[in-house]
Amino acid sequence: MASKKHISHDSLVQTSLFGETTAPIERDRRNKLVEPTKEFKAKKEEIQHLITEAIEALTILGIPFGNSSWRKMERTAMAVLATAQVNTISGWGGTKDLNDGVNMKTRDIIRYINEYFEEKISPGSYDDIRRADLKLPIIGSIVVRTNEQLARNDPSRGYAINPILTESLRGIGIDGWQERLREATAKITTAAERLDTTRQMELLPVTLPDGFEMDLSPGEHNQLQIAVIQKLLPRYGYGADVLYIGDTANKFQVMKTEKLKELNFFELSHGELPDIVAYSEAKKWLYLIEAVHSSGPISENRLLELKQLTKDCKADIVYITAFLDRVTFRKWVQNIAWETEVWIADAPDHLIHFNGDKFLGPYIHMLEQTVEELEEDENV
Repeated sequence: MASKKHISHDSLVQTSLFGETTAPIERDRRNKLVEPTKEFKAKKEEIQHLITEAIEALTILGIPFGNSSWRKMERTAMAVLATAQVNTISGWGGTKDLNDGVNMKTRDIIRYINEYFEEKISPGSYDDIRRADLKLPIIGSIVVRTNEQLARNDPSRGYAINPILTESLRGIGIDGWQERLREATAKITTAAERLDTTRQMELLPVTLPDGFEMDLSPGEHNQLQIAVIQKLLPRYGYGADVLYIGDTANKFQVMKTEKLKELNFFELSHGELPDIVAYSEAKKWLYLIEAVHSSGPISENRLLELKQLTKDCKADIVYITAFLDRVTFRKWVQNIAWETEVWIADAPDHLIHFNGDKFLGPYIHMLEQTVEELEEDENV
């Protein structure tokens, strides 16, 4: 078992900005040292250690602190620790995330910081948490919003840690944790990458049916997901609202957990989720959509897996595999499961129905029709 490695405050701070414990910390181009504030130095040693450890972790995860003051870095670190519900008692091993039901509102975060990190932040400054302290962690996919349907300035909107990073965060302080955290950055688009001017120009904008605007990272897979939202759902979604959509860079790009729980949807995890989940209130249908570019159609095995996972779901399920064009579809046609639908973006007005008693809808197993019923069908 890996041992807990204790690092001094100074070496933690130095590592956080340079990746080398022997290098000094530079605040700006004039090579001025980032000096912790006297208020920070007055805090208990274990609190100082936890906060500087968080600053180092955030730096590894791509938060570009750049010319930020010590207080700015400290505030960001405390906001993330509060969102993760980590303190000197629980340690990093107690990290909680979106899948744990965490929904930390800005006022909750202030209360947590004041209670565990010897602060006296005014409850009225809750907007600073959203606009400043959590801005970069949200951009960098470290923290996710829990109620996407609410306005961004709604103080009741909650935040949680991105479940993709949870295990890596829980290992902070154990030998080798920095390297494991660096490896975890491959699963997200970091804030540094998102704020890069060239990359920003490449992002793909999309507006969801409820009017929520978002950006997806570039690539054919996300182009297909946008086509599903803009072309498939308006034609066959019966007013469906998108409850979940993953990005190739951030699997939990949009997730409406409250509605998913209301429908008794299965426990969410990175490996099991389809690309898009949408729900039609009018039809009481839940659409599970796989957007296939290079892999991942709804095969017989995948269908069985999804049926098992959604066996307690209150809605009827529609299974759809989406392709960009017919050339891609032909590559995968032999893998498509019966009792599912196929939609092709370059022919958006058509669906391909693989067997069943309906053209589009949840496939419900029924007794075989009698000869008389079949004859009646032919006469209609």
